[in-house]
Amino acid sequence: MRFYVLIVVVIVGLAISCTSSKSFSENDKPRLESDTVRIANDEIEYEVIIIDIGFTNWFNTNARPRNYYSQNYLEARNRMWVLEWNRRAMMPLQYNSNLYEMQINYDSLTNYGYEVNYMIYNYLVYFQITNNQKLGGFIARI
Repeated sequence: MRFYVLIVVVIVGLAISCTSSKSFSENDKPRLESDTVRIANDEIEYEVIIIDIGFTNWFNTNARPRNYYSQNYLEARNRMWVLEWNRRAMMPLQYNSNLYEMQINYDSLTNYGYEVNYMIYNYLVYFQITNNQKLGGFIARI
């Protein structure tokens, strides 16, 4: 059985200017090169696709270095935030259907590994901060 984690959110006309005063060296900072982020692993057959014109810039200037958080920390937040995201995606009349276009297929019993959890976590933090949304449980912070 194939497990796909798919996040597709396109925000048009969103201009984001971010400043950061972090003390990390350039080698510690994570970097993305494209507005489309794809993470795949054929071993457990998953795929994450993030399409958002502001995410790359936000990620490059705000994301904590890899291994800053433990995998358990990332999974706990992802589990709670994805549950709330999916609940909102199923209620388009109550929540903005332009924000919650589709559900995220995230199985908490599957070990997606650090990188997938790291990218989903960062996207959900970005989404909450830039769209002034609170997915509950934990406060999204950088």
